[in-house]
Amino acid sequence: QEEKKQLTLKVEELERKLESTSAQNIEFLQVIAKREESIHQCQLRLEEKSRECSSLARQLEMAIEDAKRQVEQARERAVSRERAAQSKMLDLETQLSRNKTELNQLHRSKEDAERRYESRLQDLRDRLEQSESTNRSMQNYVQFLKSSYDNVF
Repeated sequence: QEEKKQLTLKVEELERKLESTSAQNIEFLQVIAKREESIHQCQLRLEEKSRECSSLARQLEMAIEDAKRQVEQARERAVSRERAAQSKMLDLETQLSRNKTELNQLHRSKEDAERRYESRLQDLRDRLEQSESTNRSMQNYVQFLKSSYDNVF
């Protein structure tokens, strides 16, 4: 009986341990279930974040492509403006060269005209002086004739 009593005590103790272990198992199962639920929620959030990252990556790629396109367009516009400016500069340099040539020609023409004018002016002065000399000679001759006629008559 003593053995039976000890065995009964042992069985009761083992049953208590079994209940305690069962309770712990239930708690562990609840903890595991909560953790699995948490893991599931985390996986859902991870999938959502992955989709969001993919979407953002696509947007980033599109933004990069758009920026590249804008940079290329800006570069093309700058090159076009530079070509236009160089062309305009060449045109202006050509026009400046023509204007300088024309100015030099006009300057030479002016100098030639001034020389011709001075020459004609000198020629006219010489002829005027000759004419005045002739006029004085004629007046002297007329005066001589008058005095000769006065003397004769």
